[in-house]
Amino acid sequence: MDAESSHKTPDFQPGEIIGQIGTIIRGKEAQVRLALTCLFARGHLLIEDLPGIGKTTLAKVLSRVLGLNFRRIQCTSDMLPGDILGVSVFERKTSAFVFHPGPIFTQVLLADEINRATPKTQSALLEAMGERQVTVDGKTRGLGEPFFVIATQNPLEQFGTFSLPESQLDRFLMRIDLGYPDRAAEKSLLQMGETRGALKELQPILTSEDVLMIQGQVRAVHVSDALFDYLQDLLDFTRQSAEFHVGLSPRAGLSLLAATRSRAYLAGRDFALPEDLQQVLPWVVGHRLSAQGGSRYFTSDQLLSILSQVPVP
Repeated sequence: MDAESSHKTPDFQPGEIIGQIGTIIRGKEAQVRLALTCLFARGHLLIEDLPGIGKTTLAKVLSRVLGLNFRRIQCTSDMLPGDILGVSVFERKTSAFVFHPGPIFTQVLLADEINRATPKTQSALLEAMGERQVTVDGKTRGLGEPFFVIATQNPLEQFGTFSLPESQLDRFLMRIDLGYPDRAAEKSLLQMGETRGALKELQPILTSEDVLMIQGQVRAVHVSDALFDYLQDLLDFTRQSAEFHVGLSPRAGLSLLAATRSRAYLAGRDFALPEDLQQVLPWVVGHRLSAQGGSRYFTSDQLLSILSQVPVP
């Protein structure tokens, strides 16, 4: 078989998708690739960055190019769980309660400024992310597939916010930042001007059925025993090293495994390599590891430097 194409859907070309998104999101190919890696691994994405960097635009462009339904919620302190999940309303004509689905019943959900929602509302959203279902008025309703949440928060704003606890941060497969564009990309963006018109002109490259098929194929990517051993060595190192307050959990290991498979798939292979794991490592574990008595997060460079002490097979 041709390793570049044999395990893919006939029309799937990662470069084409990344290029299409790049016509709107300029100079952020690495972050776009990470977002696709997260989606195809059936995870959820946390973007932590300043306002105006392109977080909302990324979510809109991604959903449009992949042919997925998109909804956005602006989180506020007065938002209730029902505003996200939906509510049952009594209708006089039928003398019965009728459920009105909330915005969570979509395929790509943008939860903007999630740290402005109260812990109760955050918990309702994050439970739905983990279980892929919601329970309202004692009745459980499944969410559609694929289901991908992109949550954002501003790392500099503290007033009027509610920090996500560690247990809820763990619901996100990856945490990334977009950062400022480089000079050339920013000039191109300034010359392009408003992106709304360009967004409307984007044509879907995939369908939701294609995305589901890709997610299934990602789970079938082969991982060797040596790579499993390397992953376990990394997990053990974080639990024993004096650098970290608490080591990585088994769930973190499963997240790393899923992201590694997805990264290999996007590279055109049906088998994973150590370099795939290393490429996703900082973004999968960065929000799960904290320093001993120090800052909450490590930079990606710091993490790679520390974890480079683990021998690579």
